[in-house]
Amino acid sequence: MKNIVGIGLLILMLVSTWHFLLNGVDGRLIFYSSLILTLFLVIIGFNIFLENRDPIQTITWLVIFCAFPFIGFIFYFLFGRNFRKDRIFRKKYFLDKQTFVKISGEAGYNERIMEMGEHPQQLINLANRLGNSPVSFTTETRVLRNGEETFSNIIEELKKARHHIHLEYYIVRDDRIGGLLKDILIQKVKEGVKVRFLYDAVGSWKLARSYIDELKNAGAEMVAFGPLHLPLLNNKFNFRNHRKIIVIDGSVGFIGGLNIGDEYLGQDQKFGSWRDTHLIIKGEAVRTLQLIFLQDWYYSTNNSFLSDEYLMTGMPNHHGYGGVQLIGGGPDSEWTIIKSIFFKMITSAKKSVWIASPYFVPDDNILQALKVAALSGLDVRLLVPKNPDKRIVFHASRTYFPELLASGVRIFQYNEGFMHSKIIIVDDQMASIGTTNIDMRSFHLNFEVNAFLYRTESAQQLVNDYMEDIKVSKEVEIDEFSKRNFGLKLLESTCRLLSPLL
Repeated sequence: MKNIVGIGLLILMLVSTWHFLLNGVDGRLIFYSSLILTLFLVIIGFNIFLENRDPIQTITWLVIFCAFPFIGFIFYFLFGRNFRKDRIFRKKYFLDKQTFVKISGEAGYNERIMEMGEHPQQLINLANRLGNSPVSFTTETRVLRNGEETFSNIIEELKKARHHIHLEYYIVRDDRIGGLLKDILIQKVKEGVKVRFLYDAVGSWKLARSYIDELKNAGAEMVAFGPLHLPLLNNKFNFRNHRKIIVIDGSVGFIGGLNIGDEYLGQDQKFGSWRDTHLIIKGEAVRTLQLIFLQDWYYSTNNSFLSDEYLMTGMPNHHGYGGVQLIGGGPDSEWTIIKSIFFKMITSAKKSVWIASPYFVPDDNILQALKVAALSGLDVRLLVPKNPDKRIVFHASRTYFPELLASGVRIFQYNEGFMHSKIIIVDDQMASIGTTNIDMRSFHLNFEVNAFLYRTESAQQLVNDYMEDIKVSKEVEIDEFSKRNFGLKLLESTCRLLSPLL
């Protein structure tokens, strides 16, 4: 049944087109089309039932098929097909695992892990077991608080490159900042630097062909992740690469929430100021970031560069940075890695859980963990944007507010522009920063990457920045929030119905 939806749509189109050519539009065309559509919706519904998905997700699909057959058919065709993602990415998963296991045994750091204490030790071991990634105690990190800081540091480090530059992004724009980075990359190619650029085919679908051709003609390698040659028959359409990675000479790396585009510099008229968080990494942990990129590159090109010239990093002699662990998660993973670590962070917290996420559509596990933490007396806070950029997700997220507020979670809406940071801070000591939103797409469908920080100066900086963000945010009061008009509540509930599919 792998291509049943694609086959169904093709049959429907062919029958409708053939009948139209012979007879024009009449009742029989409508009858035949409706009959075929109904037949395939029944088959699809039965297939969803056999996939043993989450019951809520299964019921949601069946309700949509009954209420909006044609729209539901198209929506499922684009976003709902499972196709056993473990089969699609099986080769990638085992290659990644073998590579990470090989390098994880090289670091003798057991004593340092013991020194971190029981709480960080549990998270480190869980992340290591699920993500096959060691923790580094010789890695320097620094928080970059906005687009200006982020791109100025990226440009500075790119200009220093001597051997290679690796970039992996979900969205790339052909605008001012995108053009500036392109020009720098072309110049570095002329200087003999190897440039490899992996961009997501869906996230960057608006990227001009001329942008890609200029880089390729200059000698850079630019490759689309998950190209959509035949979108209607592509069973990987729904699995996207949401990672934002730069690795320079194997010793400097960047990850975080910012894609490449002028809006991330606050130059979008709709949103104005853009609040985001990125991280610059120097030292040993960059090797893990490099491995994540190289494995994604190999999956997309069948070209492997797993050699010492790409995996030997400059490691600082200083050992006072705390722990840094880079984790990549995605539909190729045996476990929902990053979600599992988030869940453990929340359930093992002793004092506080602070979260910032632009898109908040949690599954039942994360939602229950937050409510129980708040009911237990912990300081649980959620920071979200006041204004939406994705309206369905925005309205769906607000339906979770009443039960969170009732359990004691404090919710703040960021007022100064758009808030795009993806942060979790636990007990003021451990933090996560990266590309993962608190939503089902990030947990189950997207390729993501996060840095987990244990008692580092950067973790403390994230605490300070979060407190500053709270000062320019408005707290949601349960009494005021409950007074929303009926039309808005109806819209939010409709979006909530779609949330398992987002």
